Amino acid sequence: MKSLLQHLKTRKLASFIENKTIYTSPYAELTIFKTNKVTKNIFLDFDAPIIASIITGKAIMDFEKTMPFSFIPGETLIIPEENSVRIDFPEASELNPTVCLGLVIDPNKINDVISNFNGKTILQRENNNWDFKKKAAHLNNNTEIDILVKKITDTFIKNTKSKDALLNLMIQELIIRLLQSKARKLILRKVNDNFSDARISYAVKYIQDNLTKSNLTLDKVAEKACMSKSHFFKKFKSTLGITPIDYINSEKIKFAKKLIKKNPDQNISDIAYKAGFNNVTYFNRLFKKNELITPQKFKISLSKITAYNY
Repeated sequence: MKSLLQHLKTRKLASFIENKTIYTSPYAELTIFKTNKVTKNIFLDFDAPIIASIITGKAIMDFEKTMPFSFIPGETLIIPEENSVRIDFPEASELNPTVCLGLVIDPNKINDVISNFNGKTILQRENNNWDFKKKAAHLNNNTEIDILVKKITDTFIKNTKSKDALLNLMIQELIIRLLQSKARKLILRKVNDNFSDARISYAVKYIQDNLTKSNLTLDKVAEKACMSKSHFFKKFKSTLGITPIDYINSEKIKFAKKLIKKNPDQNISDIAYKAGFNNVTYFNRLFKKNELITPQKFKISLSKITAYNY
């Protein structure tokens, strides 16, 4: 299996990495990078899927046909093959270096897990098969994946006798969790496709159509789906990989972020009400839980990114 560095083609790679450490196992390779100086315009091309995380510091990621976005600790970025990105490290310093990691998983391992996953999960029947050959997926505050990446990193570093056996299990779990997350997003973008259970399709569409209404409740959605509340909860989670309440809240937060980006001068309380929240305090708490940043600081970060790019 090629190393991560062999998968990266860059014009400035050697000039911005002050320190790198490589860890290997039969099915994966982990590379940890560290830079201690502000750097702009690092151009990278990927010819294999990369799972990336920020350990400390911050990066500004700019993929083709997307707006630049901040990449911070607690987030995971899945970069498919044949993707290019421009990266800035705006806060790196000697005292506070930016440390990031990249995980390459053996393609044969990925294919084996995908084959098994597609053969057994309800998601295969709901919306075709899943792969990693899509656009980059930016996972915000996905606790399960974040914890798992940290455990994988820790296992690589400790290098115990049981390392390879543990990594084999954890990498399988990581692939499945990534597939569940990606599958969920694909399903939600195709709510008009044929589901094996049309009630879930209708429920998702009903949520999207009524997202900002303050009277949107789980009871109401379950009623529209013609299911009991408990059965709907289980069916929704098994199909989409997320509870109905968490989905509704995450979609409201996404909508609120769009409102902030569209008009950053709007008052946070106005944003909250327009996104379907009756309580501004609850909105602030939920926004921070999902995005690891308050709505106000999110507004400020947008202005900083704009200023930085100019």
